[in-house]
Amino acid sequence: MASQHVITNQPHFSAVQQVGQWQTGLMDCCTDWGVCLCGTFCFYCLSCQVAGDMSECCLCGSSVAMRTLYRTRYNIPGSLLDDYMAAVCLSSCSLCQLKRDIKRRKEMGIFW
Repeated sequence: MASQHVITNQPHFSAVQQVGQWQTGLMDCCTDWGVCLCGTFCFYCLSCQVAGDMSECCLCGSSVAMRTLYRTRYNIPGSLLDDYMAAVCLSSCSLCQLKRDIKRRKEMGIFW
């Protein structure tokens, strides 16, 4: 008679995602001078780089929607209002923060 194997540990899926965070603050421009200078003097070039990194249309790089997409993708706390205020009132800082975050996540191997 063949013995029966009893499975006592079932694989499971956790619907709870870890809460993420921004790799740098909104006003941390001095942490990456290359990104800061590009965001200041060639805003649209940096916008296209961010959009390209995220496989989106070049015109969307600095938009509220791009920031919201990125934040939700990495489970970073915040709200649509936060994204709107950052993208509209501090557009260069917001775009630079996105690019710095993408760079750091690529370096850590956790950018997707």
